Amino acid sequence: MLPETAPGHGAFARRIEIWLPMLVVVLDQVTKAIVRAKLPVYASTTVIPGFMDFTHVPNSGIAYGFLQTVDFPFKTAILAMVAAAAMISVGIYAASLARHQFVARIGLSLIIGGAAGNLIDRVVVGSVVDFVDVYWRTWHFWVFNVADSAISVGVAVMILDMLGLGAHVSKTA
Repeated sequence: MLPETAPGHGAFARRIEIWLPMLVVVLDQVTKAIVRAKLPVYASTTVIPGFMDFTHVPNSGIAYGFLQTVDFPFKTAILAMVAAAAMISVGIYAASLARHQFVARIGLSLIIGGAAGNLIDRVVVGSVVDFVDVYWRTWHFWVFNVADSAISVGVAVMILDMLGLGAHVSKTA
């Protein structure tokens, strides 16, 4: 990690806070486009035998398929508005962080990129394309995508940062 006093640290941090979410969105949208083009809905292709498949699953719900089977008026629009509001809130929070809170800013950048990737799907297609199917024998984890991974890693980074695992040993007041 760059020390707070490194020349250009603020500029570097600001650049990565802009480019990281954009990179997540591009990777997410490219992988989803490939899945839509190459894999019919609910079809699978084995990536690592006995551990991981790519399975094309449209998810009209929210995280981990919650609300997938629930139908209500304007579901897609309501979920898109809630996702957009959450993304904007995270962005406002990120902007309020002090410049030296670089790790937290990275975590929030990943969350924003992932939220934006899934929001694009929800608005354009009406559902999110999930495709990474990790399993062990008969147990399957929820099918997810690049955006979901970015959100999960971003949350993990934020938790580690809050626990102080990236803090300097000595701090001056």
